[in-house]
Amino acid sequence: MKESNLLLLDINPASGLGKMLQETFKSSNGLNIPLNYESMEMETSHLATRNIAKIVPTFRPDIIFLISAHAVRHHVYTLLQSLRTVFTKIPVILVMDECPAEEVFDLLKIGATDFITPPFKSADILPRIWRLLEQNAPAERIHQTLMEKIGLQQIIGESPAFLAEIEKIPLVAKSDATVLITGETGTGKEVCARTIHYLSPRTDKPFIPVNCGAIPTELLENELFGHKTGAFTSATSSQPGLIQEADGGTLFLDEIDSLSATAQIKLLRFLQEKEYRPLGSSKVCKADVRIITASNIKLEDAVMTGRFRQDVYYRLNIVHLILPPLRERRSDIPLLARHFLDTYADEYNKQAAELSPDALQILLLLDWPGNVRELEHVIERAVVLSNQRIIGKEDLVLPSPETDMQIESFQEAKKRVVVQFETAYIQDLLLAHHGNVTKAAQAAKKNRRAFWQLMRKHHINPESYKTIPHSTTPPQPKEKGQ
Repeated sequence: MKESNLLLLDINPASGLGKMLQETFKSSNGLNIPLNYESMEMETSHLATRNIAKIVPTFRPDIIFLISAHAVRHHVYTLLQSLRTVFTKIPVILVMDECPAEEVFDLLKIGATDFITPPFKSADILPRIWRLLEQNAPAERIHQTLMEKIGLQQIIGESPAFLAEIEKIPLVAKSDATVLITGETGTGKEVCARTIHYLSPRTDKPFIPVNCGAIPTELLENELFGHKTGAFTSATSSQPGLIQEADGGTLFLDEIDSLSATAQIKLLRFLQEKEYRPLGSSKVCKADVRIITASNIKLEDAVMTGRFRQDVYYRLNIVHLILPPLRERRSDIPLLARHFLDTYADEYNKQAAELSPDALQILLLLDWPGNVRELEHVIERAVVLSNQRIIGKEDLVLPSPETDMQIESFQEAKKRVVVQFETAYIQDLLLAHHGNVTKAAQAAKKNRRAFWQLMRKHHINPESYKTIPHSTTPPQPKEKGQ
């Protein structure tokens, strides 16, 4: 607790409560904790609400004392909601001159941890501080580090399923174990990987993200391992790979299921020996790199179907983090929406906005196939297009039914399009040659056996096409769009 500190956030300095509380702490021999005092005049408290995420991290407090007076309690409600949205675990003790019991209950319900009124007695206040520091300080210090290094977008959340995974991160970060992060698109897999890196001893070294699904298979090995001059026709000079660039740091391989069989074997060797061989080189190179991977599919399914090597999977799956989709943590939607409202109001120089109950209800009912990223875009559009302080359901541009589906990865989309093409192509050939497999295979410039395999793959029976009457004219190619 030597590193702990307190923040006195005074939004009504004229009341004198802030100075009284400071004097109480200074006169106490039992408080050896840095004390920070920040006053905000009444006319600036609205701005402070929007910038609260920037103000509090400056002081890195373990407990916040929010000081005000009952006469300006509406500011207390606003600031308390903002504090509780952004800093979900910092205890907030309200300090007011007076307050009816029913209002105290309301304030505690929306997030206040404790409530004190004058006269202030150190014998009463100090035990509360020690208890809160013991319970909350370590977790909040981790949370603040994540916010400062990574950003809040995907770290906000209080649902048990989300916290169960996020709370593993500090432990995982201490080791060099490989980590596999799985979850749907938009759940924050890269943010998770960055968090692990920045909390690890490698924090000052490079963090290199690679989307394996966005790089053509024939180029991916070159990107990862580099090449020497003359390795291929256009290799006029040596080029280091991303593994070399990440030396000492972390290499994050997203959509790891896109790796070719050859690349998987080379990655396995690197995982086992920390050695690799650039393309066109006979020399073995070494690199000290931590590997974190991610996928939006279940890799064990890819192993079962033979798409992914089992030995590579076991090497990658030392620690497995599973990020839940937003539809499985709906209770976090109000927190995330509040954060995005404040963020984009600040970015676009708009007044701070609130969601109407109807608008919030709609957000809570949606399944969010794009997860947190999709929610963020909906809120951003609403802030940009609305000039009202209250954003209603009519201001929300929501996903259309056509897009309300699981967002595909590059690999999944490519597979779907290839299946559609192959099926239509084979059917057209069989139709043109009246079910004659030999002639259809010749037209496709494939051997008959390979053509049969394609038909079996897509469950196409050539007999179906033999019953079609002979045409006196050859089939014409389909026009685009038909």
